[in-house]
Amino acid sequence: MGKLILLILLICAYIAVTFFGLGPVLLADGSQSERFLTLLVILALYGLLTLILVRVLRK
Repeated sequence: MGKLILLILLICAYIAVTFFGLGPVLLADGSQSERFLTLLVILALYGLLTLILVRVLRK
């Protein structure tokens, strides 16, 4: 039961990162360097979430 709740939280985190992260990268009217920095942060968050997901699924 705890694993299911953790998986649901991870799915919600993926959705939140996608919605709040990729929107500013694709639709922002800031400078190119600002958008690139945001993209790097978003990719790092995806990597961290994926590492957590792999660890949860292996247990």
